[in-house]
Order: sequence, then structure tokens, then C-alpha cells
Amino acid sequence: MPKINLFTKIVALILVMLTPILLLYFYSNKTSTDVLREELNKSNTNQLVFFQNEVNTTIDSLAIWPDLLIQDPDISSLRDYFTEMDELSLSTITLIKRIQMKLAIQENSSKWRSSLHIYSPILHRDITDSDVVMYDDADLKKRLKPGWQVKSINDGQSGQFVFSRYAVTPYSSYLDPSGANLIIEVQFDSSNIKDMLDKFKSGGRREPFYYMESVGTIFNRSVDKVLTEQILTVLRAEPLRNQESRTVEVGEEKYMVNIVKSETIGWYLIDYIPISEIIRPIQKTNQLFYVSMACLLLLCCTAAYLLYAQVQVPIKRLIIGFQKLKNGDYSVRMKPRGRSEFGFLYTRFNLMVAQIQELFETVYLEKIHVREARLKQLQSQINPHFFYNCFSFISSMAKLERNEAVVAMSHHLSNYYRYTTRQERDLVAMSEEINFVTSYLEIQKMRMERLRYSIDMPPDMEHLEIPPLMLQPLVENAVIHGMEAWSDASSIRITGEWISDGARLIVEDDGKGMSAEDMRILQLKMRDQMDENMGCGLWNVHQRMHLRFRGTAGVSFTSSELGGLKVTISWSTA
Repeated sequence: MPKINLFTKIVALILVMLTPILLLYFYSNKTSTDVLREELNKSNTNQLVFFQNEVNTTIDSLAIWPDLLIQDPDISSLRDYFTEMDELSLSTITLIKRIQMKLAIQENSSKWRSSLHIYSPILHRDITDSDVVMYDDADLKKRLKPGWQVKSINDGQSGQFVFSRYAVTPYSSYLDPSGANLIIEVQFDSSNIKDMLDKFKSGGRREPFYYMESVGTIFNRSVDKVLTEQILTVLRAEPLRNQESRTVEVGEEKYMVNIVKSETIGWYLIDYIPISEIIRPIQKTNQLFYVSMACLLLLCCTAAYLLYAQVQVPIKRLIIGFQKLKNGDYSVRMKPRGRSEFGFLYTRFNLMVAQIQELFETVYLEKIHVREARLKQLQSQINPHFFYNCFSFISSMAKLERNEAVVAMSHHLSNYYRYTTRQERDLVAMSEEINFVTSYLEIQKMRMERLRYSIDMPPDMEHLEIPPLMLQPLVENAVIHGMEAWSDASSIRITGEWISDGARLIVEDDGKGMSAEDMRILQLKMRDQMDENMGCGLWNVHQRMHLRFRGTAGVSFTSSELGGLKVTISWSTA
């Protein structure tokens, strides 16, 4: 019977034809997306570098102010004061006025809102463009460090920061602030950077912000702070590089992140864009293409189905009829439809089945009877192995007046022969077979006091149906060849297990066991006809299992971890 019908073949052929087109389109689309993403990364990085350079240029121009002003004659003259003044003299006040005018001119020369402070350690005055006040000398010396300093306002809760840079004479005063005779500070707050971030963001999909670890973040004024913090959390998992691009995932959304570090202030300028916005036009094109391919596939499948219904379905019905005939259903008949060629075939098929039905049923029934007779014959060979030994034991115990042993032996022997002589079923529950084997082992235990046995059977295996008298010959073999032939042997273990495709029963003993070569020879004998040199017990079990379950069902032999022989019965339960 063919496993693949015509409809499936045609559809498979269509899929084979469309698959290269889909793969090529997918590859082309992936390449285009990768190129677009790479180019967009380069473009965004270049824009960030340009913006960063613009910010750095402004900050660098502010950084030059203290160094320039410290060379101014009026400002440098503040170093010429050597005595402290509680009240400023008229000449000093005039000098300070000139200095304030210069500071105001300098501050107005920049677009950024900034402030200049001149600290005179001798005068203990902080001079700005609009005021002259006393200052805390200890606090100033604590803040006196080279390079840009950042101070958070309100502990960073407001996102506001003040940037400061100092110029000092002599220069060595950075290491020893107590020796400074003149200090100039330039300040600007982060609102200037926010203004530039807002301008950079306007008209685009970007979300730029500045970030420095352990200091804080400078956001643009319309930023989504929750999303930005989530992205920062992902970015902190790996060290940030001076210039890089990353793809991060927050929730179900992926973002393309570009990072550029400022060489001037050491902050990272970070910008992110949702990747879905980038590839949305490509996704729309993809959807249109896939819808077109689905419509084409649907049309092709419709055409294939019409061909299938007119040709393949009648053939399939005929095949099903032959399959039923093969499985023994000789009552199968085909119903002719129309006057096509298949109607003619159906009519002839019905005539053929009617003619051979009686003959086939007769032959099949005879075959079943032969097999059942063989099973009964094999089963009947197992019963009388230890009949005389049991009666000999009862006779001995009766002479010794050990009535309890006679009663126990009679009870177990009764159970044993009731099971074997009244067994008319082809299959019995596993629990019945285990009870039968238990009676047999109790009988043997009365004869050999050193006998110890254990039975380990999963509860869900007790209701499994197996052929009767299947386990007892294995146990009997372990007793006779394992224990009686080996005086040190005393243990028998019976185990039931589920395996991937069925179940198995294992009987082990701690007797002398067999060599690997002997086990191989014994395994080969299981497949051949029984000869006079071989006992029938194991062979009968193997043949019955194979006849009943087919496939690989039967008996196998290995060495037991107890030291003796391990006999396994396995079969499929499917």
C-alpha cells in the first residue's frame, strides 16, 4: 500500500518548488535588514560623535577661561595682596569692579549659562560678576582638584548636576591647596546639556542621554525615564566601551543602542531606537510577499485536490478494500459510483472477494487452530517437574509428625496445581502469576531452608496480562541450576520493570552462573528446535513469548550482579 497519496505528492512538489524562492527571499531580506541595521548604526554613531564633539568643543572653550583669566593683569594683581583685610580699601573695590566687568563680558561670550568665581585666599573673598562674598576656605580646598568636577544637586534626585573646573597659581597648589594664592573656577549646570539633548532629539526617533556610572544620568526633558533605566540596567551587565553599538532586549522589544564616550568630561552619550520602527517597512513588504505566497499555495493545493478527488480517492478506496481483505475481513465490498473505469474495477473486486471468501476463511481458521494447539502443547510440558519431590517431602514430614509443614506444603502445592491444571485462559494478570510463583518458592523454601527470595514489582504492572506459566520456569531454573548445584547460593531476586516500548521480568540468582560463551550458545538454542539434550522450560517460555508477541519478544541471558545468572523476559506492550 503506498504511504504517500497523489495529493500529498503534488503538494510536496509545489512546496519543493516554492521552498527555494522562500529561502532566497528570506536570505535576501535578512541581508537587506543586516545592511540597513549596519548602515543605521554607522549613521547614528556618526551623528552621536558629531554631537559629542560639539558638546566637547563648548566645554573645552569654557575650560580655557580660568587659564586665560588667571593671566589677566587685574586678576593676577590679586596675588600681590599679602595682608588680610576685614574691610576692602577703595583701590581694592575699584579693582574688583573692573574684574567683575571682565567676568560678565567673558560669561556673555558663550551660549551656555555659566558662572566664573575668583577666590582670593588673602582677601577671603569670592568674586563673581555680580557679587563679592566671603567663602569657606576649607570647603574650597577640599574641592580643589585638576580637571572637571561634577556635583549632584539634591543627591541626584532631580537629575541636575553642576560641572566645575579650577585654575590655580601656583600650579603645585593642586597637591598642596594651602599654598594657593589665586583660584579661578568656571561653573555650568547640566541644563545646558539638556538643552542640547532636546535640540538633538527634535524631529527624530532618538532618545539621547548622558550617563556616568556612580554619578548619575542627564536626561533630555521628554525622555521615558522608566524605559531608559531598564535599558541602562541591561547595559550595566557589560563594561561600556568608548564607542560601540549594541542590541538590547527589554520585555518583548529590542532596541538598537549607540554609545560614544566624551573624552572631555568622561560621560557616555547614549542613544537608543526601537528596532521595530526601523524594520517596520520591511515587515510590511514581508507580509505582502508571504500573503501572496499563501494565496499561490492555496490555488495550487485546490488544483491538486481536484485531481486527487477524481483519481486518487477511488484508488485509495480500492487499496483500503485490499487492506481489509489482507487483514481477514472477507465481507468487504466496494460500492461502484458512476460508470467510470473505477466502477468497473469495484464490480470485479466484489466478484473476486465473494469467490475466495469461503476458502480464505477456512484456511485462516485452520491456521489459528494449529497455532492454538501448539501453544497448548508447549504449555502442557511445563507442569510435572517437581511433583514427586513435593510428595516425598510431605511423606518425610508426616513421618516426623511435623504437621504444620505438611499443611503448608499441601496448601502451596494445592495452589500450584490448581493454577496449572485449571488454566484455560490465554492471558492472565501479572498478579496471578506472581502469586503462583510465590507458592512455588515457598515449596522450595521448605525443602531448602537457605533459600531467600525477593519480588519487586511496580503496582501498575500487576494488572498487565501475560501468558500463564511464563515466570515459573525461570524461577525453577534458578533453583535447580543456581542453588541446588551451588551450595553457597541462597538468593533469588525477581524484578518487574517498564521499558521504553514495553515491559520485562528479570530473574537473578547468586549461583555459579555461566560463562559468556555458554550464555551465547544457550541464546542461540532458544531460536532453534528443541533437542533431547536441552531442557524444555526456558525454550518453551521463549517460544510462547515469541509466538504471542512477535518482534524481539523472548528470553535473554546476562550475568547478574548477585554473581549468578540473570534471565530476562522482554516483550512489547504496544
